[in-house]
Amino acid sequence: MRKEEGCAMGNDKIQLFEDKRIRTAWDAEKEEWYFSIVDAVAVLTDQPDQRHAAKYWSVLKTRLKKEGSELTTKCSQLKMRSADGKRYNTDVADTEQLLRIIQSIPSSKAEPFKLWLAQVGRERIEETIDPELTIDRALETYLKKGYSREWINQRLQAIQVRKELTDEWDARGVQMGKEYAILTDEITKAWSGMNTRQYKNFKGLKKENLRDNMTTLELVLNMLAEATTTEISKQKAPEGLQENVEVARSGGKVAGDARKAIEQQTGVPVITSKNAAQLNQVVANLLESAEIFADGDKKPEK
Repeated sequence: MRKEEGCAMGNDKIQLFEDKRIRTAWDAEKEEWYFSIVDAVAVLTDQPDQRHAAKYWSVLKTRLKKEGSELTTKCSQLKMRSADGKRYNTDVADTEQLLRIIQSIPSSKAEPFKLWLAQVGRERIEETIDPELTIDRALETYLKKGYSREWINQRLQAIQVRKELTDEWDARGVQMGKEYAILTDEITKAWSGMNTRQYKNFKGLKKENLRDNMTTLELVLNMLAEATTTEISKQKAPEGLQENVEVARSGGKVAGDARKAIEQQTGVPVITSKNAAQLNQVVANLLESAEIFADGDKKPEK
């Protein structure tokens, strides 16, 4: 396997095939998608987890080598984000290589998967011409998962706020991976009272995305925390991890104070253990309580 260190760092993206996550990366110079082979194998062979998919791919690679195939030597490796948030060298294949791998795997999903590959390629070309299509397709994906339009609008805005924060961290020399995780924990703890892992445990989550399981109000406060951190960082220009930690705590505290004020006014905890499957009713209850105080100073009737 060849390592393509320069390819698409920061351009990796999760694509969905039948609601299954497949890590991909776009090489702008070559105008080519690269796909995680293990993720594709997991989908095609219905593997229960990444470990079993990796084992299947290892056996298949050995078989292909014995058969004299040059495919395994032509495939590359890229650093892709794993479930733990860290980046590891991952076997990847471009569209042509992945199609050849599919031919070596007996699967009823082979033909649908080939059509999906063609769709991914076509959409990337369309999005390059019209970037707004990226937002439209993200909207469509969340709608299919049952989220409300109100929540989706906040989620898409949250993605932009997070991007602005990580751009600021990059400018301050913060290292992607461990240091990002440290600062994110500080922000989250300052506004919610829990670090990211504790927050996910509270909601009964494991590998799921925490933001995808927040209520609208939780998302708004998380955005406030991250946006405030970005602005403080721009003004104070922190150097080194410790100074960035202090900025993260300050930004998170602004949202933490807002959370406490909301809870004092509504009498309802902002942070809920409910996850994505249970969000709609929770959001409705929170907004109903908030609207009472938006219209006047009286407390809700009991």
